[in-house]
Amino acid sequence: MALANGWLFFVAAAVLVLAVVIGLLLGRRRRPGTADAGAPLARAERVRALPSFAHAIRARRIALSGVLAIGAVAVLVGGVAAARPMTSQTIQPVSSSRDIMLCLDVSGSMTDVDTEVIDVFTELLAGFHGERIGLTIFNGSPVQVFPLTDDYAFVKERLADIKKSFDYTDSIPEHWAGTLNGNGASLVGDGLAACAMRFDHLDTKRSRTIVLATDNELNGSPILTLPEAAQYAASKKVRVFAIDPVAGMDAALTNELAQAAESTGGRMYELRDSTSVSDIITEVQKEQATQLKGQVRVVWSDAPDLILLLLAAGVVAFVALMWRVRL
Repeated sequence: MALANGWLFFVAAAVLVLAVVIGLLLGRRRRPGTADAGAPLARAERVRALPSFAHAIRARRIALSGVLAIGAVAVLVGGVAAARPMTSQTIQPVSSSRDIMLCLDVSGSMTDVDTEVIDVFTELLAGFHGERIGLTIFNGSPVQVFPLTDDYAFVKERLADIKKSFDYTDSIPEHWAGTLNGNGASLVGDGLAACAMRFDHLDTKRSRTIVLATDNELNGSPILTLPEAAQYAASKKVRVFAIDPVAGMDAALTNELAQAAESTGGRMYELRDSTSVSDIITEVQKEQATQLKGQVRVVWSDAPDLILLLLAAGVVAFVALMWRVRL
């Protein structure tokens, strides 16, 4: 047991010591005959010699000593209670969850549909419970908006911020910052590879999923092609579920995106397909959740129960003895 405000205990102890010292000094100043003698009694020495009188005196002295002792203990226990006794517990948080990286193409060709995609991401969020979720956006270059986290209030807030940036009310929209540094635009392969690299605890076998939203309209020279990035994701045991907002407008691009997703064990969905959200949630949750151990930490909590019980018992005993000796 530890005390949050240990100095209060020493204050109580100091008050007790001061009271004892003052009591002793006052006791020494009293002289025989100065105390209240009560009614005069002839031959008092004979009364004092009676065994019953001696027994009564001893009993009273013991009771008075008990009153003082219990009072002193009560003051010290009260000091401990005021100092807030606390106990510590060493815990290691364990989360049983899956990891999901949202991967959003924010290139110009996606401007008209990105807000719809974010609405889908938000809907996905409502269907998960305990999964860690992250967000990476890309255009000419990828940027991590937030890492994997199970703080869903934070995730929802950041998704809303990114959605707001597509209103272009700021001079530099948030989704532009850091995403225009590559050699081209909508570099899907580089974006997918970057999302696959955002997973941590790679030495732990966990369910890892990427939800990739892109129209796959490449414009530039990526470091990795989409098939190569999909192969990299598959090598890391990461499944890719693709959301195509323009499925059917270019059969070749749609087929390439679908094949890339299927090569990882995932599949492709159309943006406005009413079953896409529920299907993705179902597919993700099919994967076995794996325990992830957090950092060991010490948690302190108030533990006043025993001290308050002792204090209450001391007060009751003190009052009972005071009544018994008629003080």
